[in-house]
Amino acid sequence: MDRQITFADIQNASRKRVTKREEFLRQMDKAIPWEALVALVKPYYFEGKRGRKPMGIEKMLRMYFLQLWFNLSDEGVEDAIYDSRAFSEFMGISFGLGDQAPDATTLLKFRRIIESKGLAAQMLDCVNAVLESKGVMMRGGSIVDATFIEAPSSTKNASKSRDPEAHQGKKGNNWHFGYKAHIGVDAGSGLVHTVKTTAANISDVTLAYDLVRKDDSFCYADSGYTGVSKRPEVASDEHLCEVTWVVAEKPSRIKGMQGLAIEHDIESRKASVRSKVEHPFLIVKRQFGYAKCRYKGIVKNANALTVLFTLANVAMWARAGCPEAPAASPA
Repeated sequence: MDRQITFADIQNASRKRVTKREEFLRQMDKAIPWEALVALVKPYYFEGKRGRKPMGIEKMLRMYFLQLWFNLSDEGVEDAIYDSRAFSEFMGISFGLGDQAPDATTLLKFRRIIESKGLAAQMLDCVNAVLESKGVMMRGGSIVDATFIEAPSSTKNASKSRDPEAHQGKKGNNWHFGYKAHIGVDAGSGLVHTVKTTAANISDVTLAYDLVRKDDSFCYADSGYTGVSKRPEVASDEHLCEVTWVVAEKPSRIKGMQGLAIEHDIESRKASVRSKVEHPFLIVKRQFGYAKCRYKGIVKNANALTVLFTLANVAMWARAGCPEAPAASPA
């Protein structure tokens, strides 16, 4: 974004240290394909708008991404832009020149456009198209997995109830209440190409068919996908029945492989490939802090998770030392 230099910028230019937050935001600013995302939102942003002039699309995207990166509420991200120089710099706002940050209500309305128009999945496809054009994302194989996203189980609220669309799911001896994020990851690059969100009680294997690309010839998965090749939606599909499903053995069977060095080596090689699918989960749940749902309802959470995994792809690309993206147009 075009931004006029102020006296505050000159004063801060002599600082000897750049914070990790500033460095992260600068990396994201360079890596995100702003022009493509603005073009994606533009057909819907100005429909039927009356009254005051709306904020620029790129500025709203920046505010929306800040909210997701730092797991903030609508009011929280508005306050953070005023409090944090790194945030205001990323937004392209110069308060000394009379600029103002978009308010919480404006962000809420913008997020509802993203949700109602199904733009989250299109953002993922848009970013992946850019990565594929640069030779970063590959084709031919995928890795699939799922993770729990906890929802508040407390009933101490106005309606005295839990999220009606969230359910309980069990992993090992532990129960989880909330949703599941199912992802398909490119086996070569480790970048996410497909995201699906369900209630926590939906088995991993039931979504496997929807996480494989049309040109994939093999797919790696953990033991939760045992028997995937025999499921009717896979066996009856012309493409999926030809996919080579490399599924890990169950832990109980691996423990019984005493003295079978070859079998242990095979399972170890499977695990080394499957480990790539854990990186996006790590970024979303630990770096971005989205280990618990912020919203009620599967639609809102699915939208947030899809955009989060899109941003995780950008973060992994930037971390790998991506070249600068084309200059973004001013919002």
